[in-house]
Amino acid sequence: MKQLKGLKKGMGIGGWLTNYKRFNVLPKEHRLKITIGDMEHFESYITENDVAYIASLGLDHIRLGFDQIVIEESPYVYREKIISLLCDFAGWCKKYDLRLVLNMHKAIGNYCDILEESGLMQNEELQNRFVAVWTKLEEVFADNDEVVFELLNEVVNATADEWNAVAEKTVCAIRNLNKDRLIIIGGIEWNNPPGLDYMKVYDDENIIYTFHSYAPHEFTHQQGVLQSGPLFYNRKMPYPTDDIERYRDYHRLHGNNNAYTDIDRMDIEFLRDYMSPAKRFVENYPDKILWCGEFGTIRHCNIKYRENWMRDMITVLKEWDIPYCVWNYLSTPNDGNKFSLVDDDNRQILSEEMARIIRGEVE
Repeated sequence: MKQLKGLKKGMGIGGWLTNYKRFNVLPKEHRLKITIGDMEHFESYITENDVAYIASLGLDHIRLGFDQIVIEESPYVYREKIISLLCDFAGWCKKYDLRLVLNMHKAIGNYCDILEESGLMQNEELQNRFVAVWTKLEEVFADNDEVVFELLNEVVNATADEWNAVAEKTVCAIRNLNKDRLIIIGGIEWNNPPGLDYMKVYDDENIIYTFHSYAPHEFTHQQGVLQSGPLFYNRKMPYPTDDIERYRDYHRLHGNNNAYTDIDRMDIEFLRDYMSPAKRFVENYPDKILWCGEFGTIRHCNIKYRENWMRDMITVLKEWDIPYCVWNYLSTPNDGNKFSLVDDDNRQILSEEMARIIRGEVE
């Protein structure tokens, strides 16, 4: 499979310009507003020291998530302070020899964790604003082709045709300005592996394709407070395990009595099966680049189980020659979906074994 310099093993940063507070607990009239406190957070939460530390872990790229409302002050008007922060961040990445992936984590009309009244894929004006953000960023980074653009984090409430059309419109707008910009595109249904089967594949060597994987969800999001399923079940989950009944019980509680009837153990073989669309994509498109842009486990999961799952995920990805980016460096203290890989206070990796694993040392 084709490979690119600086995109083999990376770490995502959320909690700074995205997921800095969870909008599903706010009334609708407050969700799309940036406060003074938000701006103070943006200006202080992540610094050059964090970039230097990520580089010290032996990684080669950072996936930086940002939200449209953070960069967009009003339709087609952009916050110069945020643009300046992005430019500073790109400079830090260059200084420490890390490639930067800019990821639109949440677009207006496409929030992966709350329902919205107007969907991006069905609203032409929202699409125009979405495209305009990316053309603005192309203008900002016109002299820096090392920066990679990931169009949208996890597509929801859209058919494959709808999303493919919006993605193509955005690609065309960027290509009108820069033929060489690396662009990353994922699929529908939260960018899960099955969405790969329905993505438009371009005759463009500078398009990269991506997917995310959080299966089994009841393990990776165990006892999480933002999804009703794990919150209702409220049970600690081991990995790997022969206790498949613990996993089946989760689905029985939610009315599905047929889950996991074909397996008697939760382990790496389940991960291989779940991610098989990624293997199929690699086999069908050997001249394309497929990148697993996000996977991880909730922070309060037992660290040994987190290590076990991460080790198995990276083992499978390496078997299939798929580069990857783990999620997530640091979450905000008030994040109900906390996936941090470093300690909140000292910002050091939670275990040396985890550091070794995310470097790809899983043999």
